[in-house]
Amino acid sequence: MLGEAIVRRLAVEGYSVCVNDVSANKAGIDKLVSELNQTHGAGSAIGVVADVTSSTEVQDMIKESVGKLGPLTVMVANAGIAQVSPALEISDEDVQKMFNVNFMGVWLCYTHAARQMIAQGPVAEGDSGYKILGAASIVAFKPFPLLSHYSASKWAVRGFTQVFAMEMAKHKITVNAYAPGIVGTAMWDLIDEKLGTIEGRAKGESVKKYSSDLTALGRVSVPEDVGNVVGGFLCSKDSEFMTGQTIVIDGGIIFT
Repeated sequence: MLGEAIVRRLAVEGYSVCVNDVSANKAGIDKLVSELNQTHGAGSAIGVVADVTSSTEVQDMIKESVGKLGPLTVMVANAGIAQVSPALEISDEDVQKMFNVNFMGVWLCYTHAARQMIAQGPVAEGDSGYKILGAASIVAFKPFPLLSHYSASKWAVRGFTQVFAMEMAKHKITVNAYAPGIVGTAMWDLIDEKLGTIEGRAKGESVKKYSSDLTALGRVSVPEDVGNVVGGFLCSKDSEFMTGQTIVIDGGIIFT
C-alpha cells in the first residue's frame, strides 16, 4: 500500500513508473498499471514481477524498465516484511528471511540502480538528478519490543543509506531513506493482531492504542502521508541538496 501511494504520486509528478511486486501479487500490479496508463497516458507505466532478494531479478527488472521507459532516474526500494515475536522465540530462519527482504532487497536495488545511473552518465541540466530511496522505519531510531529482527533490519537500512550516500556523492546520486510510523496497511494489521494476541487486546486495539498514546497528531498515518513526501519531495528537484538522511514521517512519534 505504501508502494502504491508512492507510485501514484510519482505518476502525478510526471514520472513514467515501473511497478514491481512478487508473482503472488501480479494481479495487483496489472490493475494498478492499467489504471495509471488510462489516467496518465498509454505507456506511462509498466509492471515487472521480480523478487528483490534476487540479484538477477533486480538486474532484469532494471533492464526491462530502461528498455521500455528510458533512463533510470529514481529507484525506490520499498519492499518489506514484519514479524511480531519475542526475540527468544524467533528462529534463525526468521532472521535470515527478514534481512533478505528488508535489507538485502534494499542493498540490491541501491547498488544495481547506482550502476545503471553511473553507466547512463550525467542527467540533463535542469533535471532533478539521480535519486535512490529506501524504506526504513521509526524503529531505525527507536526499536519496539517484539520487533527485534525487524528493528535491526531497518537500522541496517538507515546505516547503509548513510554510507552509500557518501560513496555515490561523486556520481551526483543522492541516497536517502524514509521512516514511516504507524501506517494503516496490511503490515500494521498483522502487527496489531500479533501484539493483541501477546498483550491481550482485541483486534484493532493495539494500533488505536499506539497511535493515540505515541503519535502527537493523534491518528494512524495513511499511505498517502508517506507517498506524498517520497514521491512529491524526496524524488523532486527540491531535495537535490539532501543526501544520507532518513526522513521520519510518523505524525510525531520520533523527534530527531
